[in-house]
Amino acid sequence: MLAPVTRALSVLPARRQASDPGANPQAVRLPSPSDRLKAAVHYTVGCLCEEVASDKEMQFSKQTIAAISEVTFQQCENFAKDLEMFARHAKRSTINTEDVKLLARRSNSLLKYITEKNEDIAQFNLERKAKKKKKLEDENKNSVEPAEAGVAESEN
Repeated sequence: MLAPVTRALSVLPARRQASDPGANPQAVRLPSPSDRLKAAVHYTVGCLCEEVASDKEMQFSKQTIAAISEVTFQQCENFAKDLEMFARHAKRSTINTEDVKLLARRSNSLLKYITEKNEDIAQFNLERKAKKKKKLEDENKNSVEPAEAGVAESEN
């Protein structure tokens, strides 16, 4: 799903800084990050509409794709603002999974999915920590054993 967005962003030129020595003040204004993101959303919506159109043997007009893109972009902006407000209300500067769950509370299936993924990630992190701890213990054990063997040999 992110591949079309990445592809769309890579096609668009990066914005030049005013301090760039090669920048021409009368040159055409390059798209802002927001414009680039909007273009990426439009591209992704277009790809998804093409996919649905081929599956369902129907067509989407350019105006329909543009309308879906605009509504999607506005909804994402609203989500971002809501997440920021949830974190701010909790006197935090970082958005966490609890904020995302709060955002998804009206969609039971989405909330269930997010909760399951959060639990999967937490389980994975616990397993990774346990492996790392075991590896450190094994390394410490192995580094102590040769030293003990050397002491035993010197005593003989």
